[in-house]
Parts: sequence; structure tokens; C-alpha cells
Amino acid sequence: MTTLPPPTTELSAQEARRLALRAQGFLGAPDRRAGVRGVLRHLGAVQLDTISVLARSHELIPYARLGALGRKAVEDAYWQDTHAFEYWSHAACILPIEEWPHFAFRRRAYRNRPHWNHSLPDGAYDQVVKQLRTEGPLTATDLGGAKRTSEWWDWSGTKVAVERALMYGEVVCVERRGWKRVYDLAERAVPAALLHDELDDAECLRRLVRLAGRSLGVGTRADIADYHRLKGEQVDAVIADSGLVPVTVEGWSKPAWADPAALETPPRGRHRTTLLSPFDSLIWDRARTERIFGFTHRLEAYVPKQKRVHGYFAMPVLAGGRLVGRVDPAREGRTLVAKQVTLDGPKAAPAVAQALVEAAGWVDCTDVRVERVDARDLREPLTRELTRLLA
Repeated sequence: MTTLPPPTTELSAQEARRLALRAQGFLGAPDRRAGVRGVLRHLGAVQLDTISVLARSHELIPYARLGALGRKAVEDAYWQDTHAFEYWSHAACILPIEEWPHFAFRRRAYRNRPHWNHSLPDGAYDQVVKQLRTEGPLTATDLGGAKRTSEWWDWSGTKVAVERALMYGEVVCVERRGWKRVYDLAERAVPAALLHDELDDAECLRRLVRLAGRSLGVGTRADIADYHRLKGEQVDAVIADSGLVPVTVEGWSKPAWADPAALETPPRGRHRTTLLSPFDSLIWDRARTERIFGFTHRLEAYVPKQKRVHGYFAMPVLAGGRLVGRVDPAREGRTLVAKQVTLDGPKAAPAVAQALVEAAGWVDCTDVRVERVDARDLREPLTRELTRLLA
């Protein structure tokens, strides 16, 4: 491992938190002219997920930073004019199209992978590529069906083939249609200047480590690795040449690195008040969220109902640069239902009420109903604020 210079910058816990908030687009005036595409490039990755309560996560992420946006406009911003592609990063993510060359290391790793969970029937791969060349863009259903049985994991040979082609980089997901991936050949979908695997692994990793550091503001080795799901040793191999600078952070037990541009100007500006998707890159790493915000959060959608503490899709509430509560939302007609609310004390009530009312307006709800507040004595101040804002 390369020997690194000793840190020359010491950050307080508050300074690190503010760097992270600005890097993630929650501190300071948002670049509204750049819109959703600007958010995507700023973050470097927007995670996708099947769960849709208020909206899907890739819609919630620009909303959290920019406020109310037309949901069709969000989809168009991602997919029109080949501005993005979907690939495996932190998880299944929407990525800026200009980063296609920097995922060559991962495409090569998939091509060289000796074992897969699903077997690939003879001839299926070539048939999928031939069909897309002739008829594409197509969904897996268009290609012949995604499932052999009703079991979610029981992919058809066609689905196995097209997903393998996606991992290899011969096929690209060019949009989501009714949540189904729409596939096309990379040679048609990716601009010619970007359609190559010429960069070696080291150059790809340097770029992704640099991007992760910029998107985080400041992070540990584990934080940086987790952003695009790199291995720790991959980060170690390139971090000295990534452009990130070593720092120490008050209360952090591990070494950290920061974006030098972020260190040059102290973060200032207005804090955003909003509900956050659990898949938002500000909080998708539980250990980092606990370290920066002192806030423990777990997605409970896959936890048995009787064992849930905060609810199926509890959304943390960000206000004043801190996480001040949680809301587990639902919709009934034009009413946004807060099925369960957790407040970090009475001072959090105005912020949580504001976040709920703004979210309601975004999803075309005209009313907000609170079903349960964990601390009974905080129900009245919350409902009072909601009444005032909805009047």
C-alpha cells in the first residue's frame, strides 16, 4: 500500500457534517438551472429501488434537493437524449453517461466471473443480442418473458441472457417503463466517444474514488469504498493519486480524506428541510450516518411487521443540517398519511410539519393526517403546526 503523507487539516465534527451536507446538495442554494441532471452529476449516482410509497427513490432524491418537481420531468431528465445509464454502483443506480468508460473495470470483472447464480441456456445470449439489434429497444417481456414461474427469482433464459449482457456492457438499460427495464444495444445507446473499455482498472478506480470523495465531501476509507461498492484494497491502491487529501476529523476513529475544493471554502447557506428516502446517498451508509449525525436508521421494509420500530418505509427528516425525526408515510386518495412519526423533541415539530406539507403538495395531496406519534406529548405541537401550514 502506498505511504500517505500525514494529515495537515483537522476538522471538527460540525465542519465535517457541513462539508457532507454541501457535497450532497443540502446546504447552500441549489443549482436549479441544472435541475435533475445537475443533481445526478453532483451526486455521481442515484440509487434505484422497487419500493414506491410517496414516489420511487430516484424521484425522491432530486425532490429532496430541489423541491417540487414534475415526476415526468424527473424521468425525462434522466433518460432523454442519453444523459444517463443504469448500472451496478452502490446498488442498481442511475449514473451520468460520461462515467460509462470508468465502469470498464466492473464490466471486465463480470466477463471474467467464473460462477453465476443463474445458468445461461445455450444460444440465449446470442438470440437476445440479435433480437435487440433487429427490434430494440425492448423489455424482457418483449424479448420473450422475464419469468419461468411466478417465483420472483426464477428468471427465464431470456432474462438471464439480457441481464448478463447488461453486466458485460453489450446491452444498456435506456429507461424504466412501468418499472421494467428497457434494453438496447450499447453501440446504439452510448455516444461513440464514450463507448470503449480502454481505461485500465487503476484509472477507473482513481476516477471513482475521486468522485466518491467529491460527493461525500469528507469520508473514511470505508465511506469512499461503499459509495460505488469498491473493495477496500481497491481504494488503497489509488487513493494517494486520487487528488483527495488526508484529514483528521474530531470523533472519528479512522483516517479520512476530503475533497480539496470543498476545504477551500467554508460551507455556508440555507439548509434544506425535507423528507429523505432511506436510499438517499446522504444516509444510505448506516455507519456513516451514525458517525456524522448521531442518528441510527434502518430500513424496515424487509423486517416482519411485528418487529418494526419506526415503520415500513420510515423516512428521516432533515432540518437545519440535522436529522430531527422520522415519518412512515402512505397515501389515501388526496391525503398524505403519516402512519408513524418520531420526533427528536418538541423543537422538531415545525420542521417535520413543514416537510410533510411540502411532500403532500408534491404528490398532489391536499391534506395531511397523523395516525401515531411515538411520544404522545409531541402530538399536539405537531398537529398544531400542520393545521397552521394547511390553513
